Amino acid sequence: MEQEITRYADAVRQIKQAILQSQLRAAHAVNKEQLALYYGIGKYVSENSREGTWGTGAIETISQQLKAELPGLRGFSATSIKNMRQFYEQWSVLTNRQPSAGDLQDADNQETINSTQLLALNRQPMAGDLDLSDFFSIGFTLHMEILNKTTTMEERSFYIHQTATLYWDKYTLRDNLKADLFHHQSEMPNNFLRTIPKRQRALRAIELFKDEYLLDYINVEELDVRDEQDIDERVIEQSIVQNIKNFIMTFGRSFTYKGHQVHYEKFGHEHWVDLLFFNREIQSMVVVELKKGAFKPAYLGQLAAYLRVIDDKERLECENPSVGIILCKDADKAYVEYVLQDYNKPMGVATYRVTQERLRELLPPEEEMKKLITSNED
Repeated sequence: MEQEITRYADAVRQIKQAILQSQLRAAHAVNKEQLALYYGIGKYVSENSREGTWGTGAIETISQQLKAELPGLRGFSATSIKNMRQFYEQWSVLTNRQPSAGDLQDADNQETINSTQLLALNRQPMAGDLDLSDFFSIGFTLHMEILNKTTTMEERSFYIHQTATLYWDKYTLRDNLKADLFHHQSEMPNNFLRTIPKRQRALRAIELFKDEYLLDYINVEELDVRDEQDIDERVIEQSIVQNIKNFIMTFGRSFTYKGHQVHYEKFGHEHWVDLLFFNREIQSMVVVELKKGAFKPAYLGQLAAYLRVIDDKERLECENPSVGIILCKDADKAYVEYVLQDYNKPMGVATYRVTQERLRELLPPEEEMKKLITSNED
């Protein structure tokens, strides 16, 4: 009986996998067909509207007539048709030849794009080749978000790949474009290659963190009215906690929030960790220490102590050593890398920037915040 149940369970697993794969292929096929259609329409509209064949207002007129002849048709407003034209023109400019709609339709059997295909350009090695499955797996709206906010093939290749593989929605993509993720990847000064034993895990940790984070729900500049820096840092921390979903999305989906001002005691000494996370990709606890001002070498000593205590008290055997990040307002990268040489705990230093206009609507009044801080300390 148990063997039969096991056999049936295996059959269910196999059939379930086949169904899910079929659904995924069907979704990709529909998306690919739509992109090919829009690309072909964009080419046709571009050739006729740019060369003066059509008069002023032609696209608006065509859109209205399409809606009249195909009631219920969606996605073919004048703005959408112009987006299709842009979709064609932007990709055409970045290729070595003028492509046709057939380039998108006939690309099924090609695994990656080379110099003779639609999206051929010389890219940075870290960006990697743009896989066609990535290109066709994201929708037209996401493509337009990328086209409107980027200018180079390297950037577009990067954001298409990230969107496809990490399943970013429109809002996540916008946030990462706004934060200029492409130019801030793998630049954070750190000692991961030296302190994380397995090279692949160290490289993944390097890719995981940016050198700068946009915390646009905090305005630190206007917090200078406070006298004590530790209070300022606690206000920043409280702002992050209040917006923890945004903060995690800024860091990455693989982070799980564990707590703030997490208390540890060792040999009678008290330790308070500003923010504690767990990252599934590197299977490590991640400590984030917040500093309002510029980087100071003493911050690394404090962070190293926290990592030692957490590894002793918190880390499971199946988990990797904890990683620490100093998040401060400003840092000299060369100096940070120089100082990091003397530490054997995995650590890095990143900076943050904030916007100027949202403090008062996002932070509680000063008196309320003081009460909140006092209550947390009790």
